[in-house]
Amino acid sequence: MTDATTRARSVRLALFDVDGVLTDGRLYYGPAGEAMKVFNTLDGHGLKMLARSGVATGLLSGRRSEAAAARARELGMSHVMLGEEDKLGPFERLRAKLGLEASQCAFVGDDLPDAPVLARCGLAVAVANAVPEVRAIAHLVTRAAGGAGAVREFCEFVMRAQGTLDGDAARHGSGG
Repeated sequence: MTDATTRARSVRLALFDVDGVLTDGRLYYGPAGEAMKVFNTLDGHGLKMLARSGVATGLLSGRRSEAAAARARELGMSHVMLGEEDKLGPFERLRAKLGLEASQCAFVGDDLPDAPVLARCGLAVAVANAVPEVRAIAHLVTRAAGGAGAVREFCEFVMRAQGTLDGDAARHGSGG
């Protein structure tokens, strides 16, 4: 068993950066500002599966985005913190509010603003295309890039470690 697998067994809260993690990191702008973000449906279903397994989910992003807020609502995410340039403070406040130890929290990131939370949480995850400094501090680096299935990969990793993935797959009539 890997260190990341051991850490994943304790996860009760999983937080995600948005740009570069739930999206491919590209920003689309029109004359009125940010026009759209593209989200991966496999990632979305993974987030729903993870929440059903008992792990709370949320967004922690430096950018305010109505598209990200709408996606979080659609997925039923419990905790949405957008426009947070210093991510460590909101992470610590949420963790304390929920009565969780840092070791019970996971964060998935891709860039330097994510590093303080990654260094503090119990399971630090970098997407495949994260900057080298973030990959270096991660307990787990996904095979998939941000916006291309990395979040789904993470969700299944945690559920597999916690023994809940097979039950969710059976519930949906698939082989896993």
